[in-house]
Amino acid sequence: MHIGLGLSHRRALLLCVFAFGWLALSGCDRLGIKSRVQVAPLLAPLVEADTDRLIAEVNRLAAVRSLRGKVDIQFLDTSFAECGVVEKYSRADGTLILERPGKIYLAIQAPFIGTSVAEMTSDGERFRVAILQGGERYRRFVKGTNLADYSRLKLNGESHPCQGNGDGEKEVKRTVSALSGLRPQHFTDALLINPIRPSASFVYVSSEAFAEEPDTRPGAKRGARVIRGYYLLDELVMDGSNHAHVARRFWFDRYGALRLARMQTFDERGRLVTDVSYKEQRSFGADGRYVLPSRIELTRPQDRYSILVAYQAPEAVVLDRDYDPSIFVLQNKWQLPEVDLDAIEKGEPSAKR
Repeated sequence: MHIGLGLSHRRALLLCVFAFGWLALSGCDRLGIKSRVQVAPLLAPLVEADTDRLIAEVNRLAAVRSLRGKVDIQFLDTSFAECGVVEKYSRADGTLILERPGKIYLAIQAPFIGTSVAEMTSDGERFRVAILQGGERYRRFVKGTNLADYSRLKLNGESHPCQGNGDGEKEVKRTVSALSGLRPQHFTDALLINPIRPSASFVYVSSEAFAEEPDTRPGAKRGARVIRGYYLLDELVMDGSNHAHVARRFWFDRYGALRLARMQTFDERGRLVTDVSYKEQRSFGADGRYVLPSRIELTRPQDRYSILVAYQAPEAVVLDRDYDPSIFVLQNKWQLPEVDLDAIEKGEPSAKR
């Protein structure tokens, strides 16, 4: 009796195992037993590189002495997030001239109609910005020193950026505020990367990292995600007392080829100062001897703005020419009211006229 009962149990157990096996093969999710989980795949192959090669790639990009070309400019002013407004401004056309060390001329125009919006220069030490739109009340000529730390420019009579008599006035204030926060020297460091030169004051450390990101490859399915491999190169500044801080961090995309994808800069306290993304490498110049990123997105968290610069025709960009130094010293030919930020810092009564 006991033997027959044991055999029956064995048969029942075998039947259950067969049934569950059949359900597994036919899809257990039909009964709600489990759900499929999509795992982001790792992009491969990954390029191998040591610290010396990473440094060499930075210096390859830093070999450009100067460039001149047409760009598309789009910026996002985040200073009005407290008002519930995140204003993405329409594209503007730009004429850009860059020359080492740290020289820039940038003219911004409204697309199609060619109306000048702003012009700005830096000679490597001092900057000048002419704001040409926004009505008589808001137009100004701002000048200051590159290395100085200024608070954001305030508009006359403005108690709060969210306030205004109407939508038109709010739009003007948002536009002028965003332009007032721009500093031409921010572009030079992002678009003409400073080279890495051996020095006892700097130490370079490399490591690897992986990040899950949207799949931006051509033909990728909508919403698809991948794991992308990176090398990180940290530039450490020694302060002479057995302490150091990160000055720059370079991110190199390793998928298929080695490519600088991102550069971050930090202050002495470790706060993020700039975050630059480099995309869409193209051949630059008539002879195509430089392969450079054609889309650069610059974010300044402390200044609360992000700006996208895209070269309209990389093959038409003029490279490695010498320019008259006067190009990089903007003159107030419009007779705009002037704002001298250095004088304001010192409390001089003639700082603004």
